[in-house]
Amino acid sequence: MQKKTDFYFTYPPNLQELDLATMVSMYRDRGEPRKAAPGKYLACAVTHKLLKEAKWWFGLYYSQAAWDELLTKGSEGYPLTEAELNLLGLVLSSETPPHREYVEKNIGTLPKLAYLIVNDIKQFGFLQEDEHGYLRITPRGERALQGISRRIYQKRFTAEMLVVYHESEELHRDDDQRNDQATLF
Repeated sequence: MQKKTDFYFTYPPNLQELDLATMVSMYRDRGEPRKAAPGKYLACAVTHKLLKEAKWWFGLYYSQAAWDELLTKGSEGYPLTEAELNLLGLVLSSETPPHREYVEKNIGTLPKLAYLIVNDIKQFGFLQEDEHGYLRITPRGERALQGISRRIYQKRFTAEMLVVYHESEELHRDDDQRNDQATLF
């Protein structure tokens, strides 16, 4: 499925280069206001305007207005990315509640970051986890999922949006190619 915009929060593609302590610190500090040093300025990643104070996201700075625009409907102020779309969507689209380990492995991000995301999404009330580690989406989580789905794809959530869906499609394509090659010989 083709994305309609790239105007949403994203995690840096090279997070794997960070040690765990640095990644956790950066994750916990996202959205925190930062002030420029005296005589210095920060630049908004969206508007490119100079600012004395901005919200911080993994080394990028956003004006409050730009930050608010990046937040999606139903997110209740939580900065959602594709990883959260995959997390909430995987839980919603599963016939039976999926186990936390399965979800963490299939949301399209580093396992350590996936663990942090699941914990935060639970604390924010978008997911519930039972005593055996099985996850269920809450009505608040469904609204958040629809908001990020509409932002990225401009339509309601469907399973085709999930990274695990695309990975299984690629596996089937690879199998078909191998079968085609085998019949040539």
